Amino acid sequence: GLAVAVDNGPAATVVAGDIDPYALAAQVADEFWLMPRTAEQSVEALVTGCTERAITCVLPTRDAELAFWARHAARFREAGIAVIISPLDSIETCIDKFAFSEFGRQRNLPVIPSVLSLEAGSWERYVVKERRGAGSRSIGIGLDRAQAEAHARRLSEPIFQPFLSGSEISADAWLDRTHRLKGLILRRRDLVVDGESQVTTTFRNPKVEAAIAGLLGALDLCGPVVVQALLHADGSISVIECNARLGGASTAGIAAGLQSLYWSLLEAHGGNVDLEVFERVPGELRLVRVPSDLIQHDPDL
Repeated sequence: GLAVAVDNGPAATVVAGDIDPYALAAQVADEFWLMPRTAEQSVEALVTGCTERAITCVLPTRDAELAFWARHAARFREAGIAVIISPLDSIETCIDKFAFSEFGRQRNLPVIPSVLSLEAGSWERYVVKERRGAGSRSIGIGLDRAQAEAHARRLSEPIFQPFLSGSEISADAWLDRTHRLKGLILRRRDLVVDGESQVTTTFRNPKVEAAIAGLLGALDLCGPVVVQALLHADGSISVIECNARLGGASTAGIAAGLQSLYWSLLEAHGGNVDLEVFERVPGELRLVRVPSDLIQHDPDL
């Protein structure tokens, strides 16, 4: 799905769009749009749908459709609709985990290496995952060579990485449309379920912040970004992936002072983001994502 916003003022309306009429966002957004699939043949229908609903800004939220929105951002811009999205080349580098590893290797950035065949790797333990798509799906972790070979046969396009020890961390970041980093917030991934942090705690580490800032500067991204990495005992990091979108737990970064959603909307509507100051809140905070029940009565059913 995606989130779309009308206007940027206090009376802004949030429209949730999805192909599933029972998407959870449909139950809580101001409006819901049962929209066409984000496919090449649907571009004009999506432009028309946005125009009919007075939508002036689109915020994509799914990895699988980031390339679509980047590819057609200019068409939506012609219709007066801003898309909060990074350039297509940058997104394609991030989505393709092998390309992302190669990007890091060629620039001496702290990215976990990847190979396309077992013969190309010589590690004691392996991580085996799909080259594209959500990294937490169908992943094999800590496998020996025989197990890695067997696991790879169950994947459509496997890649192989070394299994490394370390603490899982994320960095919420925001870059303006000229790819300048405005700020980032580090957080520990204390409890991870299906690839998303359910409990996450902010922390500070200038060395790690500088390393992630260097990676982001090389990628030419813009808007909200989430970097996932391993923090090793010696203080170094190995970056796992970079998601060019808001993350499920990015509200922790927002609460800590990284106003990524506000800055994105302000920039999309012609505001001067340079006048906004990144002020990190004092101390640290923890986000605990707890499911809650929403009871609806007539006439809302």
